[in-house]
Amino acid sequence: MEAKSDIGIILMNLGSPDSTAVPDVKRYLNEFLMDERVIDYPYLFRLLLIKGIIVPKRAPNSAEAYKKIWWKDGSPLVVLTKQLQNAVQNDLSMPVEIAMRYGNPSQESAYENLLKHNPALKEVILLPLYPHYAMSSYETAVEHAKAVYQKKGYRFKLTMVPPFYSEPDYINAMAESMRPYLQQDYDQLLFSYHGLPERHMTKADPTHKHCLQVNDCCHVDSPAHATCYRHQVFKTSELVAEKLGIPREKWALSFQSRLGREEWLKPYTALRLEELPKEGVKKLLIVCPAFVSDCLETLEEIAMEGKKSFLASGGDSFTMIPCMNIHPLWVQAVVKWLSALQH
Repeated sequence: MEAKSDIGIILMNLGSPDSTAVPDVKRYLNEFLMDERVIDYPYLFRLLLIKGIIVPKRAPNSAEAYKKIWWKDGSPLVVLTKQLQNAVQNDLSMPVEIAMRYGNPSQESAYENLLKHNPALKEVILLPLYPHYAMSSYETAVEHAKAVYQKKGYRFKLTMVPPFYSEPDYINAMAESMRPYLQQDYDQLLFSYHGLPERHMTKADPTHKHCLQVNDCCHVDSPAHATCYRHQVFKTSELVAEKLGIPREKWALSFQSRLGREEWLKPYTALRLEELPKEGVKKLLIVCPAFVSDCLETLEEIAMEGKKSFLASGGDSFTMIPCMNIHPLWVQAVVKWLSALQH
């Protein structure tokens, strides 16, 4: 590796508590849920809701959930992101760091580590590891990276890689990482994406008149699609299914991780897992393309709790297809994108 490369890379993921201890989980949840792009209520109401009600109640339960999936080396999400960093670094001459939107390693530490490589650094390329655009994922990652950058007054240029939900290399890597699991007999493949409040769709719509307002809005061309999570997850699912040759009647889409009582994107994964066996879907494959690295939402919510719910409702077999993690084609895709951005 050239220690004096003028360009540095940061791979940015969501984040994780430092440990499964309740105080660490509480600290993480407070940072995560107090983000105005995650729960976009007025500050004082958000403060009372998060710190007064949600976190005190949720932290012990979340700590127990993390304990179920925690690895010897730490949080699966952080461990897998570090593995991706190492795999990408092996094929790049530019130094590669990782940052988490919430928790550690921080955005500032990533910038500072790159400057240690080369104090005369000219550019940092930030790749948010979110395939799809959402206020509460891609947008908050980018805005946080910019805020830290501006606050510290760094002189290097900051370049952002856009969402890659329909990039051929991402679609190919996603499809090929799934292909071995499709050799088994199955009734349906369910694409389960992280859910969002419906309000976030209309809020992110620059036209203010398309998302959830036009009939079949996700399949009617609009400038809104550039920032529409719902459109983008439909697109990913359609492209991956097409690549794998899966007929339309054999796959479906749903949304997981709902929080609170307001209307979120439907259908809800939790409900579908209870309903599918009654509809004749006894053998289920499920994949979570909103995540590139396995984490609490895939390993505990889907692979453990989702499986339990599906089988208890009459299902026969349930297979969760892992995230891409460090699949060779995914590593190749990241390396290709970053190499193309070198000037």
